[in-house]
Amino acid sequence: MSLNKPYLDVPGTIIFDAEQSRKGYWLNQFCMSLMKAENRERFKADERAYLDEWAMTEEQKQAVLARDLNWCMRTGGNIYFLAKIGATDGKSFQQMAGSMTGMTETEYRDMMIKGGRSVEGNRYVGEDGDAQPNRQPQGAAGKKV
Repeated sequence: MSLNKPYLDVPGTIIFDAEQSRKGYWLNQFCMSLMKAENRERFKADERAYLDEWAMTEEQKQAVLARDLNWCMRTGGNIYFLAKIGATDGKSFQQMAGSMTGMTETEYRDMMIKGGRSVEGNRYVGEDGDAQPNRQPQGAAGKKV
């Protein structure tokens, strides 16, 4: 029996749910290993060799090597674990978030200071009147009808 996941309708959003957690288990464990200085040094000395010690998929390893955090998230990475890669590289969370949006750190900071991204076009698939295939109708009180 498959679970109803109405949140799949949010454009550009990867929700870290149980399925993503299972998919990214070893990727996230690798990230957590970077909390120890000796592991950060081993990773920085030979990234591929260190990654090969983990039971990650080849795609996950390539995503890490490319430092593509969006790709890492699609393969099960949790942003709070992935932040360890950025910290290992000397990046701030703001720099990492900017890289995920295609903005410079300054552009990202300025956008956030101005209130963040507009909700227009970011609510759900079909928000312009098209069908919402994964959403269930809700009444005024937010209860399913």
